[in-house]
Amino acid sequence: MSAIDQVNKIKAALQDNPNVRIIAATKYFDVAKTKEIIEAGITEIGENRKDTFLEKYEAFKDYPITWHYFGVIKIPPKLSPSFIECIDYLHSLDSIDLANAINKARKNSTPLKCFVQVNLSGNANKTGLTEAKVIPFIKNLAKYEKIQVVGLMTIAPITFDDEVLAGYFDTMQELQKEVQALALPYAPCTELSMGMSNDYKIAIEHGATMIRIGTLLSK
Repeated sequence: MSAIDQVNKIKAALQDNPNVRIIAATKYFDVAKTKEIIEAGITEIGENRKDTFLEKYEAFKDYPITWHYFGVIKIPPKLSPSFIECIDYLHSLDSIDLANAINKARKNSTPLKCFVQVNLSGNANKTGLTEAKVIPFIKNLAKYEKIQVVGLMTIAPITFDDEVLAGYFDTMQELQKEVQALALPYAPCTELSMGMSNDYKIAIEHGATMIRIGTLLSK
């Protein structure tokens, strides 16, 4: 199936949810395949590694792309402005050290739109904050003028149990409501980045506003 056929198939599945944004997770795709996806109609591109992110950013600098970064950013080393300025949405904010680094590196006058990453599975090998740490963490971001918390992000465990998935996504919705109730000007938290190729339909049923699709685009 061609890229445009796959994109149309996914968009058809979202016809009752027109406000949900599709982000193409292109970490396994080369520049040529990524170009097919863009020309098929997805202009929100997400990457997990700095080198491939910058390669594609350069390749498509003349396209109207919204750039998302999902990957872990380890601090140290110091963040380079040339990298952080390229990102429109960061989906992996989970430490004060990273917040500090972003605040120092971001030269753009507008704050970086960030998702606080939440680790609901309790898996120590996964990045992200535990549920209990999310609210205190967001409260501690008040002094970082170059960060705007636009939402929360999670990666659900791989399972075919729809009820288990629904439980994770419901927890994210409740956390989002808690953040919104704080009425923090730097943390409107209007977005939920959750749901991938295997579980995006369930995620949408439970409040996802951005879904990260990779595998489905490769078929």
